[in-house]
Amino acid sequence: MDKEKLLRHPLTLIAAIFIFLFVSSRLGLKLPISVISQDRGAPLVVEGQGKVTVVPDIAKVSLGIDASGASLPGVQNGVNQKSKTLVDSLKKLGVEEKDIKTTSYNVFPEYNYESRPPRIMGYRVSLIYEVRVKDFDKINEVVVASTGAGANLVGNISFEVNDETRNKKLNEAREMAVKEAKEKAQGLARAAGVSLGKILNISEFPSFEPPGPIPLREGIGGEPVAVEPEITPGETELSVTVSLSFEIR
Repeated sequence: MDKEKLLRHPLTLIAAIFIFLFVSSRLGLKLPISVISQDRGAPLVVEGQGKVTVVPDIAKVSLGIDASGASLPGVQNGVNQKSKTLVDSLKKLGVEEKDIKTTSYNVFPEYNYESRPPRIMGYRVSLIYEVRVKDFDKINEVVVASTGAGANLVGNISFEVNDETRNKKLNEAREMAVKEAKEKAQGLARAAGVSLGKILNISEFPSFEPPGPIPLREGIGGEPVAVEPEITPGETELSVTVSLSFEIR
């Protein structure tokens, strides 16, 4: 079939092209073909990230009381008396009442499963407090005084940053992120030979990485609790990722 007949039959031409591409790919031939997909008038979207470090200034300590007995009212009264003693001891150390929050109060029946059917032998009551400590020098005192006041449940110590400091540091991270995004956009524009217009859209993706909690061994029934001689919060990293969309001229 000559060239004129091939051109008069489009389907034959298309089939010939596909056959040629298939054979070329099987033979490992490289074709000088590149495909660029770009929506007409689409903005240039870039991202920038800003990171800052801050020292936490609030510690949260989990403290509680766990008791059991045959009579539910008796167990509850015992827990309530110990909890009052616990709260009073915390206040004497300078912990404000607003920084002592009840996070859970649970009552569990205890069964004798050897009898048929199982019957209730007694009750267990647990009361957990979350205590906010702003003076880190008093963390050990809080734990020791609490166990001495009857607390036999001691959980983790976690650290946080107060809202004012956190917002201030996040603003610093935002400025860094926007600056990085603008510099990246300007560099891409120069490399592509285009100019940037106004910013069409801006999005923020904050992230927060708190330091890991410090575990303390749980004490039950008045057992001593292992206390770290020095508890330091370390540093917390705050980061913000910003996405900027620029008009291209």
